[in-house]
This record gives sequence, C-alpha cells and structure tokens, in this order.
Amino acid sequence: QVHLVESGGGLVQPGGSLRLSCAASGFTLDGYAIGWFRQAPGKEREGVSCISSSDGATFYAYSVKGRFTISRDNAKKTVYLQMNSLKPDDTAVYYCNIDRMGTQIGPLYDAWGQGTQVTVSS
Repeated sequence: QVHLVESGGGLVQPGGSLRLSCAASGFTLDGYAIGWFRQAPGKEREGVSCISSSDGATFYAYSVKGRFTISRDNAKKTVYLQMNSLKPDDTAVYYCNIDRMGTQIGPLYDAWGQGTQVTVSS
C-alpha cells in the first residue's frame, strides 16, 4: 500500500515562492528515490526534480535548476520541493512519485495521486 499525498500548492505571483510537501505512507521512504513531476494544461507530464535514496543526490530539470530545491526528511516520511522565483510557466499540477532513477526523471510506477495545484499569475 504505497501512498503519496501532495500538498502546499496555491496561487502565487511571479517571483514568489511555495514549498510543496509529499507525505509518504505504506513503505520506508528512505529506501526510495522520490521525484516531483508536473503537468500543465494541455501538456504532457514532465519530471521536475528527484532526490536519490542512496547518497541524497539531487537532479533538476533545466527549466527549474537554480530556482527549485528538493529535500527529504526520512524521519517524517516527507519530501519537499522548495520553489523560488516562480514563473507563469511553472503553473501546473504537481505530483510526487517514486523515481525510477533512470537517465531522466521518471516514475517507477505509472500511478498518480491527486497532485497539488500551483498557479503563478499576477
């Protein structure tokens, strides 16, 4: 029973910040890499960031590198995505998932929760 719940989204002006949370249950979080993904209206879901379970290495899509920071608190079974300098193009539903740790950010399983809406608008 792997369960991941996203929260922390909202409406923010360009240049603003949000911190998303991904709360895990049903498995040992520290044994898995976790990724953040997003899907904008009319577009395909894309990988945003992931964090490794082995050495804590982090990876980012070029579009968010330098603005977003992924972190994890294994004791609280939560992964975070700190989003700074937000742009309108960041508007999307954001999802977390177990990451397959391939050559690109991608989900291990094609199963998704409800996500959390991030809207960047003035």
